[in-house]
Amino acid sequence: MRYATLLLLALALAGCRVNYGFTGGDPGNARTLSVDLFQTGAPLASPNVAQVCTETVRDLLLAQTPLKLARTDGDVQYSGTIVGYDVQPVSIQANESAALNRLTITLNVTYVHTLEPAKNTAFTISRFADYSSSQDLITVEENLVREISKQLAQDIFDRTLGNW
Repeated sequence: MRYATLLLLALALAGCRVNYGFTGGDPGNARTLSVDLFQTGAPLASPNVAQVCTETVRDLLLAQTPLKLARTDGDVQYSGTIVGYDVQPVSIQANESAALNRLTITLNVTYVHTLEPAKNTAFTISRFADYSSSQDLITVEENLVREISKQLAQDIFDRTLGNW
């Protein structure tokens, strides 16, 4: 009787299986991707911001998908424009001065899937990072732009290939 119970338990456990996939995005039949250099359309954004955003998107897509990078005309294509680059005070203190400032970057993104045109889309995303108002933006800008670019890149991935 005891062996029969163990046998039934073993069979039941062998039949229960949960499969999770952590392979990244689903590009369908696409094999290549191209990411055009994002244009700088925001008056306050330096050209370096566009380069950092573009490289961050490329790196994340290459790391999280099986796609290979093509210089132009990939099966999956990304392009965009930085339309917002703003610094605003947040966390106003009792003496009416800001304890923190917020750098916000806004991007217009165009996604083209040449093999599955129904997936083509354009969207606007925005992310921010806060920094102490006692710091000058020039001294913290590089780190803030990298941090915000990582968030933007993840949003782009999630909206296009991440199936979220």
